[in-house]
Amino acid sequence: MLSETAMWRKKVVTGLSVCLLLSQSLTAEEPDPMEPLLLAAFEQDSPDVGWYVQNDNVMGGQSEGAFSIHASELVFSGSTNTNGGGFSSIRSEPLELDLADYNGIRLTVKADGRRYSWSLQTDARWRGRKINYWADFDTVPGEVNVIDVPFERFLPQFRGLKLDGPKLDRSKIRAFALYQYDKTDGPFKLRLIRVEAYAEGH
Repeated sequence: MLSETAMWRKKVVTGLSVCLLLSQSLTAEEPDPMEPLLLAAFEQDSPDVGWYVQNDNVMGGQSEGAFSIHASELVFSGSTNTNGGGFSSIRSEPLELDLADYNGIRLTVKADGRRYSWSLQTDARWRGRKINYWADFDTVPGEVNVIDVPFERFLPQFRGLKLDGPKLDRSKIRAFALYQYDKTDGPFKLRLIRVEAYAEGH
């Protein structure tokens, strides 16, 4: 027959074993969050998405914009003119990205305080034409900003016309773009440092 001390020790060991099993079970049910996925950066050996410029002069506008890459940054600058389209943009070449496991786009920028827009494109079409999904973001002048733009904020539109759908398909990202289109005249300058897809918890 076990003594009281032995019985007490047995209960403590049993309790610790149960706690350990519960802890291991909970840990197994909670996988580590996914690390951010680097989509674009400007250091050596970073992903190159083939940026190119498209300004509103394609539709008769008078805005100007260009970019240069140096010191591990892409500098997007120019001047918008609302007497016309009123926008300047830089866009990626066609991509094939599956971001279904991520929650949004993370931008690391240093800008001028103006509002900018990030755009995503999928295979979705409206009346046979490709549509874009836009989300605006604000910047703080002179500071490096790390800005998370959730996928839920990206809304479909075609040439400025807001659409009711379809919903963004994160598994079929075919291109992305950065716009200066805050309907304001004047110069702009944004330094783009990194573009990532992020998951919850990271």
